Amino acid sequence: MSNFVFVLDTQKRPLNPIRPGMARKLLTTGKAAVFKRYPFTLILKVEVTVSQQPITLKIDPGSKTTGIALVEGENVIFGAELTHRGQSIKACLESRRSLRRGRRNRHTRYRKARFLNRTCPKGWLAPSLQHRVETILTWVTRLMKVAPISSIAQELVRFDLQRLENPEISGLEYQQGVLCGYEIREYLLNKWDRKCAYCGVTDTPLQVEHIHPKAKGGSNRISNLCLACENCNTRKGTQDIEQFLSKKPEILKRILSQAKRSLKDAAAVNSTRWALFNRLRMNGLLVSTGSGGLTKFNRTRLNLAKTHWLDAACVGKVEELKVLTSQPLLIKAAGHGTRQMCGTDKFGFPIRHKSRKQTHFGFQTGDIVSATVTAGKKVGTYVGRILCRASGSFDIATTTGRVAGISHKYCKSIHKKDGYSYGF
Repeated sequence: MSNFVFVLDTQKRPLNPIRPGMARKLLTTGKAAVFKRYPFTLILKVEVTVSQQPITLKIDPGSKTTGIALVEGENVIFGAELTHRGQSIKACLESRRSLRRGRRNRHTRYRKARFLNRTCPKGWLAPSLQHRVETILTWVTRLMKVAPISSIAQELVRFDLQRLENPEISGLEYQQGVLCGYEIREYLLNKWDRKCAYCGVTDTPLQVEHIHPKAKGGSNRISNLCLACENCNTRKGTQDIEQFLSKKPEILKRILSQAKRSLKDAAAVNSTRWALFNRLRMNGLLVSTGSGGLTKFNRTRLNLAKTHWLDAACVGKVEELKVLTSQPLLIKAAGHGTRQMCGTDKFGFPIRHKSRKQTHFGFQTGDIVSATVTAGKKVGTYVGRILCRASGSFDIATTTGRVAGISHKYCKSIHKKDGYSYGF
């Protein structure tokens, strides 16, 4: 089962999506034409009068991948997974910053530091985080143009541990957290059951121990602290825990499982959830929210697989779901290229220059094309994003790899560059 096909009337107004079989029939009889390839959309050539069924757009925001689903009543008719490029944006900004600082230090060695001359406006988000919000909003807008969406449901929060442990918590106590007022040592005594983490001995003086030695870059965070008796602490010294417990893998696994997991992805979602919610409300549609716990409950109760787009379908209040598609559209943010006219090496010195002309033989880098080669060593049909050159020899990035040296004469555009790549 594939996704339903979007349909527009003769005035480019969205109608309810139809099944692929009906779409093929409309194309065969000449009553419709292909309007857009991704997502696949038809436009009717004849006027029709039909009653519209409301559709709910459901979103499960994620740090790396966001799930999107369209639900018509109890039927899931469309699914998509949007992969963000937040980490690549962060890497590009860090590279540009290092090159800029190096250049300034070389030319203005005694330049006065100016790290406090900028202020961020209220609600500012880092570019890598803002990108997540903007890409989701882009696809919400695109889907609203091809489907009669009447409401939006967003997973807003995962869970609130403090509320779960103490429903009455509020004010300053809630802001500071449940651990505020506890000494680190008392917290560690409770966490490690008042015994040595390495040998398990009890009823002996315990010392605060760094799991990853401070001498080798270990931090003072709670996640890097445990309790050890004097003998174990002395024997471990400044050894790495993997080396110290190389002959005791079970103990090593148990101790490392206590370490605090990375919260980078959770922090990214938490930083953007309210910005996304407020922007969605500006569309004028009814926006409802649900928790991650409710999403998981719905998915488990309905016995659905753990995927991003099915998680999105389970957001909010759900009684029953009938999944009518099993092939979500895979969307990956690829960017619109770079405006940098001069490429540099890793030291910041120029090594190449980019031409101002971006269109060659009617194509741009990033267009999705179909190339049917009829002669030469590369006979075959290739579909993918292209890399354009002024010489007319293009590269095509297909699902199986890159094919180089394809002449522009064999290429036919099927989807113009829009900053995304697609797959199924």
